[in-house]
Amino acid sequence: MILHEVNAKNDYEMKLEIMDTTLRDGEQTSGVSFNAQEKLNIARILLEEVKVDRLEVASARVSEGEYEAVRKIIEWAGTNGYIDRIEILGFIDKNESLDWIHNAGGRVVNLLAKGSLKHARVQLHKSPEEHLADLVAAIEYATSIDIVSNLYLEDWSNGMRNSPDYVYFLMDTLKDHNIKRLLLPDTLGILNHEETYEFCSRMLDRYPDLHFDFHAHNDYDLATANVYASVKAGVHGIHTTVNGLGERAGNVPLSSVIGILNDHLKVETNIDETKLTRVSRIVESFSGIRVPENKPLIGENVYTQTCGVHADGDSKDNLYFNDLMPERFGRTRKYALGKTSGKANIKKNLEELGLDLDMESMKKVTQRIIELGDRKENVTTEDLPYIISDVLGETNLHQPIRIDSYALTLSSGLHPMAHIKVEINGKMYEENSVGDGQYDAFMKALWKIYTKQLKRERPILSDYIVTIPPGGKTDALVETVITWVYCNREFKTKGLEADQTEAAIKATEKMLNIIERNHFS
Repeated sequence: MILHEVNAKNDYEMKLEIMDTTLRDGEQTSGVSFNAQEKLNIARILLEEVKVDRLEVASARVSEGEYEAVRKIIEWAGTNGYIDRIEILGFIDKNESLDWIHNAGGRVVNLLAKGSLKHARVQLHKSPEEHLADLVAAIEYATSIDIVSNLYLEDWSNGMRNSPDYVYFLMDTLKDHNIKRLLLPDTLGILNHEETYEFCSRMLDRYPDLHFDFHAHNDYDLATANVYASVKAGVHGIHTTVNGLGERAGNVPLSSVIGILNDHLKVETNIDETKLTRVSRIVESFSGIRVPENKPLIGENVYTQTCGVHADGDSKDNLYFNDLMPERFGRTRKYALGKTSGKANIKKNLEELGLDLDMESMKKVTQRIIELGDRKENVTTEDLPYIISDVLGETNLHQPIRIDSYALTLSSGLHPMAHIKVEINGKMYEENSVGDGQYDAFMKALWKIYTKQLKRERPILSDYIVTIPPGGKTDALVETVITWVYCNREFKTKGLEADQTEAAIKATEKMLNIIERNHFS
């Protein structure tokens, strides 16, 4: 037997393999296309920082761009000792896929077989015997050019439901050929956890010496539950994507899988869970697909307590904490400010700013925050000094930086231009610049003053969200919320104006004053 052997008795003594397919199956998300440099950056982070075991990076013969991306990744992987962990999807196509992979420098193919009788007959117009002969020929050719073969049984879940004898027919022969792993995909996302456990158990019981991976899709929102069931059944590997990217409803999210493996199944992996948020944000940026704010483990709001009762409970022996502590995932717990906020929420935010209020002032500030929440305005921690100043009638809030004036121009065929005057600690500065947009031009002019003249470190803009009222209300206020990173601290500022760019400039002015007060005053 040439197959990669696994002792079934020691399944749970071995680390479960995580194969991430963000760069192949995840890229099948509608509207998502990573360029070569983006693919290389994601691959590097997943292997070096997140520490996934394997990466599926592309499908063979897709395009010249895909070929160049694969070559870049393989060149980097070869230099850094990851070459055998890079996998490429290949097809039964008279060895054209295998030659494509070989020429790109690839060492591992995930060969696409038909895992259901219907797919073999209807899509390929072949009998089981003919398809099996094609598979054996492809595996033997791969071996001859030093490519390791894994085998996808596409539509395996329907195969186990409707044509299990066909699945066993393929397996009974293929088990004696040079295949390292058998990949069991729920291609159409049809399974529930009970079927997943039953079908995976059948494969493991019938072929106890083979390595099996499970590949889940999320059409019924059961992908994570199905992964749980497959691991309980004893599979040796799981396929994931960052943020659950993938065709239709997507694949199972890497973060959710690691959560259940660590906390519910107590199964060991090589994954560094502290890096999951970082890779999530990078893939979010490159893909253009925003992570829902309530996405478990990685969503913006999942470590934010909104209810005042919960904030009060957290102050009394962490009554509303669970095992998913934000620090595990490189995050911090936050307490939202809005209409359901109580004094406990506001106190937590004031503590973060190093501020304190007497009881009467706290009541007034709480009431104002509730009023803002009723108007659907976002309130950030950094807004609190402004709210306190307004509510308590104080006019001496220290504003070391003031954007005195600006002129923005936009002309057809020309780059937008900005001319700005900024007062910093009583001294006036003036600059101009061009940019790819009006706000970009404004920021480039601002950085000429802030970083070149004042020699200050530039904060990083990590997120930019614009909320525009629906219904074509051209006179309505636009809210721009910008997330900044400065000295390893992340914070948000917002601006509220009729114009989006002006709202962004107000948010930027707030950011500069926060940094100036906290670091240079």
